[in-house]
Amino acid sequence: MKVAIAQLNPVVGDITGNLARLRSTLAEVAPLAPDLVVFPELFIIGYPPLDLLERPDFVARAEAALGEVARVSGDYPDVGIMVGAVVRTGRSPGRPLQNAAVLFSRGREVARRAKTLLPTYDVFDEVRYFAPADRSEPVEFRGEKLGIAVCEDAWRGEDVECRACYDRDPVAELAAAGATLFVVISASPFSAGKDEARFRLLSGHARRCGVPFVFVNQVGGNDELVFDGRSMVVDSRGRPALVLDSFREEVRIADTRAEGDAAGYRPEDRVDAVYRALVLGVGDYARKCGFEKAVLGLSGGIDSAVVACIAAEALGPGNVLGVTMPSPFSSRGSVTHSRALARRLGIGFDRVPIAPLFNRYLRTLARHLAGREADETEENIQARIRGNILMALSNRYGHLVLASGNKSELAVGYCTLYGDMSGGLTVLADVPKTLVYELARHINRRREVIPRAVIEKPPSAELRPGQLDQDTLPPYDVLDDILARYVDDGRSRDEIVAAGHRCETVDWVVGRVARNEYKRYQAAPGIKVSGKAFGRGRRMPLAARYEG
Repeated sequence: MKVAIAQLNPVVGDITGNLARLRSTLAEVAPLAPDLVVFPELFIIGYPPLDLLERPDFVARAEAALGEVARVSGDYPDVGIMVGAVVRTGRSPGRPLQNAAVLFSRGREVARRAKTLLPTYDVFDEVRYFAPADRSEPVEFRGEKLGIAVCEDAWRGEDVECRACYDRDPVAELAAAGATLFVVISASPFSAGKDEARFRLLSGHARRCGVPFVFVNQVGGNDELVFDGRSMVVDSRGRPALVLDSFREEVRIADTRAEGDAAGYRPEDRVDAVYRALVLGVGDYARKCGFEKAVLGLSGGIDSAVVACIAAEALGPGNVLGVTMPSPFSSRGSVTHSRALARRLGIGFDRVPIAPLFNRYLRTLARHLAGREADETEENIQARIRGNILMALSNRYGHLVLASGNKSELAVGYCTLYGDMSGGLTVLADVPKTLVYELARHINRRREVIPRAVIEKPPSAELRPGQLDQDTLPPYDVLDDILARYVDDGRSRDEIVAAGHRCETVDWVVGRVARNEYKRYQAAPGIKVSGKAFGRGRRMPLAARYEG
């Protein structure tokens, strides 16, 4: 069978726009005479739709859109169309909706197969909206018995941690029922290393079942999630016959009878994949939220430098404004390095000193500040002045404010609420400081974009004389390893100590993570690039007392 893989970037909620993309894709591939064109999971409404599914008017429009797809299929009588959509169960009691793959041919609906396994871990909460399928049966089409699976239905294998969540195995059920070709439609979000895990999963399924697999994944950024695409076809021996590019739309034709190449799959480079995910995430977040331009503070430090590089590639240099806001404690390099970076990137640049405003604050608060040594109060005033300046520029020019805080800082509260946390998107919210340095070196791999001095100098917030991050924080390699074990892997305090970290350091980190949940709760959305990001995928109580 000739299958057209439509790895596309839908906009959540934009039923009209997504239908238009479906029509244009069919017009593009029809001359190549595919037997079947496959679109990703929930393509009609975009993924994840969240509580849009609780609006009856929205569901009604989505349902009507399926009638339009049926009519369009009549214009291409030799081409089948498989698309992900929300459908009604028609049953009561229970959830009234299902997440389904719907197959059309010659102007009518041929079959629909609902998702069986509904994930409720990490960023997923599909049980909130959908009812599961109660059966898994192949669909006969063009001489094949199609085993149709929707995303999570295929995440049931020996190498998959979530396999214990379910008591059914839809792939095994479809194979036992005689499926001769599997088609998996998906909206599987990116995290570093996940592309290789997907390939191992699909390859293992194909080998066990002795049947080729077609995997069609969504691409693009939606809110904090980035979908990397990386759709593929593997032959009945688990070898890759076709692998689509990551992080971009692509439509390719595959012959499911073609033999694959055992050496045909190359895992993504981890740092390069994270960089491209961040670029796609920033670009799509801005575009889908109605922003054309962005503004950010340039501190002369590595975090804001990396964010500026990402923004320039995502939006175009002419659409990015970098603002340096020196205080009485800023080093000369904070301005000169920021200016050099802006010049090399070709982005806009402005200088707005904050010393006059800071001094006015000190005079206004003099009776409250008198008699005490300067502390975080004065430091945070500076950060909040800068946040207000960026928000004022956003109001005036309609720019999206990009915050530059990284995951290490957000984890332990080394950030100022309503200050450097101000913004519409926190680009590095899921990027530990050690990975920020790797990204900087990756950006500079061909030429020096980020001044070398920015990468080499000790990191500092520059909010008091001689301040360095390491005066307050453990060394970043130590901090990030503890955070990875505690936040990402869910290890206990005792397990982390047993791994070789000092008790006092672990206790400090664990305590700071717990005490700063309230800050992260108010943070701007951040782009998810790891297996466990702050935000929707990590829901912790705020008013609580618990041991690490």
